[in-house]
Amino acid sequence: MTEQAPAGSSPVSRRTFIRGAATLAAGFATLDRLSGAHAAGSDEIRVGLVGCGSRGTGAALNALAAAPGVRVVALADAFRDRLDQCRAALGEQHPDVALVPEDRCFVGLDACDRLLEADVNYVILAEPPGFRPSHIAAAVRAGKHVFAEKPVAVDAAGVRQCLDLAPEIARRGLAFVAGTQYRHFEPYIQSMARLHDGAIGTITSARAYYHTGELWHHERQPHWSDLENQLRNWLYYTWLSGDHITEQFIHNLDAINWAFRAVPQRAIATGGRQVRTAPEFGHIYDHFALVYEYPGGVTCTAMCRQQNGCEKKITNQFTGTAGEAVVLPEYTIGGRRPWKYEGEPNDMYVQEHTDLIASIRAGRPLNELRQVAESTLTAVMGRMSAYTGRSITWEEALAADESLMPGRLEWGPLPTPAVPMPGGET
Repeated sequence: MTEQAPAGSSPVSRRTFIRGAATLAAGFATLDRLSGAHAAGSDEIRVGLVGCGSRGTGAALNALAAAPGVRVVALADAFRDRLDQCRAALGEQHPDVALVPEDRCFVGLDACDRLLEADVNYVILAEPPGFRPSHIAAAVRAGKHVFAEKPVAVDAAGVRQCLDLAPEIARRGLAFVAGTQYRHFEPYIQSMARLHDGAIGTITSARAYYHTGELWHHERQPHWSDLENQLRNWLYYTWLSGDHITEQFIHNLDAINWAFRAVPQRAIATGGRQVRTAPEFGHIYDHFALVYEYPGGVTCTAMCRQQNGCEKKITNQFTGTAGEAVVLPEYTIGGRRPWKYEGEPNDMYVQEHTDLIASIRAGRPLNELRQVAESTLTAVMGRMSAYTGRSITWEEALAADESLMPGRLEWGPLPTPAVPMPGGET
């Protein structure tokens, strides 16, 4: 029996999906205005949400709480049931500003493109990360301000696309904020300011940990095609998530880059698939251990795992010539200039939207794409090292001939790649 696409969906080829650098450049060359994206003073922020899962729904609610004059006016998702759940939740909680009409609900693999044609000026991208580079590019072509969840890519090709887009966003006067929310979290901001001011002297080493349990999984249904199953369980497929080192650990790695005000020069890593080995968990690893080498011979030891029944630890720690610092879950500095954060933490998930909207209305748009693209590549180079068993330099990672997106997306067979084995083919 031929497997059918979910209602309202259509196959998308790589040509349509990626678009390509030449098409991107041509699109920019012909776009001489911001397509209604400008929102100064009290102008209304009209939100279009791409990706209607729990994170996307949460991000839309965060945007509604961030500032007055915000409405959710369009929704897009690959699946009708996810869109309907999100639509109902938004409408129930905010019937005055989030009742999305049916003609602004878009379903299918091309839903993002159709949403961008609607009357939106602020796009939230919360779809699986593998789609993100092409969706960011499409949003910029359409002249929309963007809030994009992290990471912004899953491979070197996607990172390069984002790095190329960063100056174009600035040139067009658009705003871009990423879901690396610690950048908008007051305890983190104050901690980093003190580190940069020399509170522990010169930083000589760092440790980063994201040890947590397993995440959600949706049992495959008989009528799901391979593609539908992978999209609904996107965490477990590298072309969609980048593996959990990229999708989750990026928060810590972004903080390390922030503290060092640099990107790593080299990564050496190991990892594997020790506990979460069943076929329903795709082909990603469940643990990584890495050492990143930063300029000046400074190193960061980094570890992440998703294994149940193990000790949980999510923190960043720094050692300097005059003290030590812990950034998450405590915010403390010990040494010659001791300090402890004792204020009331802000809601960082709301704050990132508050800052983005304020920058748009002030005419001084934020642009975080380069920094989050660099943090994404930091994670990707660590994954590349663990998967291959080789040390990987920043230059090698950035130039890598790696593009994980399947050649064509359609609602049918899509074999799961083999679990990466170090020492094999790169």
